[in-house]
Amino acid sequence: SGCQERDRLTFPTPGDSVGPVTTIDQPNGADTTVFAGSNLSVNGRTIDPDGVDTVYFFVLGGSTNFQPLHTSPVKDTVTFGLPITTFGHSGQTLTVQVYGVDAQGNQGGTSTRQIHVQ
Repeated sequence: SGCQERDRLTFPTPGDSVGPVTTIDQPNGADTTVFAGSNLSVNGRTIDPDGVDTVYFFVLGGSTNFQPLHTSPVKDTVTFGLPITTFGHSGQTLTVQVYGVDAQGNQGGTSTRQIHVQ
């Protein structure tokens, strides 16, 4: 029996070596002004054909913090909604930054919003 069945060689699909694209859809402008005490929802999505592994959120100048969002299983599109607290921040500017990392470890660009609290 000289002929035996062998496993077929497989090669991993190469990625595009580009990190995910993160878009903040709401608020839709780079700068937003709100009144202190109101809650503001920051909504958006992170997309990558290689799969989004983790989405990171940073709020600078405020009292709101968020843990990274790890996807399991890995998805091509991850949507997010962040409730930002403005209570007690009158006269301050809050900066929201969001970026993603794909399943191959490539970091995407950061999407940013400035929130001016009156």
